[in-house]
Amino acid sequence: MAELVFCEPTELYNILNQVSKLSRLAEPNYLCLLDVRNKWEYDESHVITARRVKQKGSEYLIPESVDLECVKYCVVYDRNTSTLGVIFEEDDDEKSDKDGRVPVFGDAVECGKVLSHFTRHPVYILRGGYERFSTMYHFFRTQKIIWMPQELDAFQPYPVEIMPGKIYLGNFNQACDPKVQKDLKIKAHVNVSMETGPFFLGDADKLLHIQVEDTLDASISPFFRHLCHFIDIHLELGSVVLVFSKLGISRSCAALLAYLMHRNGQTLKRSWVYLKRCKNNMCPNQGFVNQLLLWEKIVLGDTVTDILDSLY
Repeated sequence: MAELVFCEPTELYNILNQVSKLSRLAEPNYLCLLDVRNKWEYDESHVITARRVKQKGSEYLIPESVDLECVKYCVVYDRNTSTLGVIFEEDDDEKSDKDGRVPVFGDAVECGKVLSHFTRHPVYILRGGYERFSTMYHFFRTQKIIWMPQELDAFQPYPVEIMPGKIYLGNFNQACDPKVQKDLKIKAHVNVSMETGPFFLGDADKLLHIQVEDTLDASISPFFRHLCHFIDIHLELGSVVLVFSKLGISRSCAALLAYLMHRNGQTLKRSWVYLKRCKNNMCPNQGFVNQLLLWEKIVLGDTVTDILDSLY
């Protein structure tokens, strides 16, 4: 039986925004997102791609079209579950404790327990449920129930969230999209590419442009100190920062690895593992990784990460 674990809203947001060549939501065995609220609540609005779990009496009916054995992420949410343990409801029945309370599990947990018998992977329970997620990511609410394969292929992911509500990692197209800027409240940009765009015209203090090619011999490390200072300053000002490159896979990831090492005083390996969880197709080129190892020595006073054993 698979275990039940909490999924933070930011984790679900990042799961929804992963890409390979297209959005990973188009992959049939990538995500099974299940809503166990009542029909009225689900019809009013739900998280994009979520399917409603129907009940027959007290029995949860698992969608027949889903092969849970093969699904990588199975995420369940109800209205506002905040614990995986028992909660208590007032009742006068004989099953209640001495204070007249009945121990029960939240709907998402109850459903998750059923699902855990059908999958090898953990079943994720969304912490805070729909209420918390939809408050944080209102732009992912929908009334749409059926998603055609071509619609999922065409789904335009948002930048992934690296520090909740503070730093995002994306690509050039996302950085040029006014809706993305508005929805995520982006106020400052770090452009780690050769391309230029119409960002903050007349407000250069909110744009750092690091012009570097994505090649093995390109030098990115001379920009690390300025990059870290720029991001630190804008976080202190309360600005939300988007770090991006052309594809959002190599140069921008190298820049954010350098920043995470600086901010948290941690190894390249630990920063790598964290960033990989946020963006699973990150892949800084070998030349950038070698420069990050030298940056690790500057940040920590020694080289700790073994590139051969720890990263690729």
